[in-house]
Amino acid sequence: MKKYLIGKPMRFFFLVVSTILLTGIWLTGFGTAHWLLYIPAIFFLFAAATGICPGIIFSNLLFGGKRDTE
Repeated sequence: MKKYLIGKPMRFFFLVVSTILLTGIWLTGFGTAHWLLYIPAIFFLFAAATGICPGIIFSNLLFGGKRDTE
């Protein structure tokens, strides 16, 4: 699991993008915005908080990322 951890700059980027998405949803209206917009916002917020990015894990499963030699 250690190979999926992201660094501080990427965590900050995910936090900023998540904040922008959630602000856009808030300005549109939580009842008006489509539920699909919440998925990347929550994933980015999760990645920023934990350092584990579900998108990177999923893309490595699909496309075969770097192999762990340990």
